[in-house]
Amino acid sequence: MPASSRDKPPSRGSPLPLGHRYACLEREPFDDGWAQEKGAPTAPPTEVRWEEAHSALATNRSPDIGFDRSLNPYRGCEHGCAYCYARPMHAWLDLSPGLDFERIIIARRHLAERLRDELNRPSYRPAPIALGTATDAWQPVERKLGLTRAVLEVLAEARHPWSAVTKGSGILRDLDLIAPMAASGLCEVYVTLTTLDAELARRLEPRAASPRRRLEVIAALARAGVPVGVSLAPQIPFLTEDMEAVLAAAAEAGATSAFMSILRLPHELEAIFDDWLQRHVPERRERILARLRELHGGKLDGPFGERFRGRGPWAALLAQRFTIARRRAGLERPLPPLVTHLFRPPAKRAGEPVQQALF
Repeated sequence: MPASSRDKPPSRGSPLPLGHRYACLEREPFDDGWAQEKGAPTAPPTEVRWEEAHSALATNRSPDIGFDRSLNPYRGCEHGCAYCYARPMHAWLDLSPGLDFERIIIARRHLAERLRDELNRPSYRPAPIALGTATDAWQPVERKLGLTRAVLEVLAEARHPWSAVTKGSGILRDLDLIAPMAASGLCEVYVTLTTLDAELARRLEPRAASPRRRLEVIAALARAGVPVGVSLAPQIPFLTEDMEAVLAAAAEAGATSAFMSILRLPHELEAIFDDWLQRHVPERRERILARLRELHGGKLDGPFGERFRGRGPWAALLAQRFTIARRRAGLERPLPPLVTHLFRPPAKRAGEPVQQALF
C-alpha cells in the first residue's frame, strides 16, 4: 500500500461525488478556504431517507442467479465496498453511485406490512426469498431501524423459507428468530469473506465487519444449527489471492459450503473502482484491469449468463482452482434444500392471532 494510504483507515469506500448516466447537471467541488480549518469533518455522515414500500418482493429472471424472488430492506449500503455491483442502482434515484451510495441510505417504510399482504394473496406460492441481494440486509443502519428483523418476524410467523448473503455481524442479534427457523429447514446463510488480509479488507470494505469477526459469525451461526456457507465474492485478480486460506478458515469455523464470483464493473462502477485502484494499489492497477477485461471478453462486465463467472482460459483456471480448494476444505456440497410445505399465510394484521385470520 502507498505510505499515504496507511496513515489511517478510510471512512468511506469511495470519496467520489460521482455523476451518473442519468444526470442532467454536473457538480464540482469549490474550495473557499474553510475546508482546511482545524476540526473540519473528514467524511460526511450517513443520512437515512425514507421511502414508502409499495411492494416487498422483487422477481428475478436472470440466468446468473439461482432464485426467483428477493427482498431488500435498504437501498445503498454503509459498508462502502469499493467493488459493489449495486452502486449503479443509486443513479435511478438521481444520487451518486460513489459517495452517495454509502452515505445516503434509502430505508423502505412499512416493508414488513407489504410482505404480510403479499404472502396473504390467494395466488401466492411459497419459494425461498433471498434477503438483501442488492445491499446488505444487516448493514450498520439496521441496528437502529430494525427493518430486516421486522421482515424476519413475518417470515417466522408464516414459516416461509429464506436465504441471505451478508458480511454484517448484526445478523447474530436475530439468532432468536433465525435458529428456530433453521431447525425447521427454513433458512440458510452465506457469509461473504473476500480475503483474510485485514488491512486489505479494511480498505476494500471499510465499514464491514473484519475478516476475523466474519469467521466468528460463521462459527456462531454453525453452533446455533444454522446451515452456513462462505461466499468468496467477488474474486479480484492480483488482489484477493488467498482463496485457499479463506476456504480452509471458513471450514474450520463451521461453514459447510462455498461459492465464488468474479468481479464485474457495470456502468459507473468502472470509474469508482478505477479510482480506488489508483489510490490504494496504483502499481497493480493496469494488471488488474487488463485481467478483468480478459475475463469478460474485452469488457469490464459480462453478458447475462456469464456476469459472475467470466469466460475464456483465465476464468476456467480460476474456476478449476476454486473447485480443487473447495474440495480440499470439504465445502463442495451445497447447503440442504429449504422446505416450503410448512408455509401458512401470516395473520393479515401484525399481532392478530393466526386463528382469527381464518374467519
